[in-house]
Amino acid sequence: MQENSVTDRAREMDRIFGDAAAFDAWYEVAARRLYSYLYGRCGGDVELAEDLTQQAFVRAIHARGSFDGRSDPITWLISIARNLLVDDLRRRERDERRHLRLVVREIDMTTGDSDPWNTRDERAEVLAILGRLPASQRAALILHHVDGLSVRDTGVELGRSVSAVESLLSRGREQFRVLYEEQHRG
Repeated sequence: MQENSVTDRAREMDRIFGDAAAFDAWYEVAARRLYSYLYGRCGGDVELAEDLTQQAFVRAIHARGSFDGRSDPITWLISIARNLLVDDLRRRERDERRHLRLVVREIDMTTGDSDPWNTRDERAEVLAILGRLPASQRAALILHHVDGLSVRDTGVELGRSVSAVESLLSRGREQFRVLYEEQHRG
């Protein structure tokens, strides 16, 4: 990359951020591209894609001095959005684990023949196997099968689409079955 093009891009961004009309024109182009980038990575969640698009522009405005021209301005903006998306996914994963711990604490530990968790040994075994599943699969299984939430309500709790929850449940049940069988063979 030539030094002139790097300097030219940095100057152009300074001009864009310093001129309301230039910023508006750039925003129209950049917002569409950024939203398109985020929408697919947000699992079709319109609100999340819109929110992250807005946050990325706010961050870009605050960090405009850090744009050094080594990349295209929209690429720079997308990298800001990608970091925001990763932060959001990490936050959701932490929230899922926190919610799962609360759900597990609330599971009725009473005994009885009609209780599928009828012995402490079975409960401990099931919880141990659940603990080996990825947090998202574990949360989906517990919310749907233990708490009795519908697939749709499970999706609302996890912030996922119905099809994503169905996929999590399918993969989670299969993985649970494999782990359960391994434990009983060995």
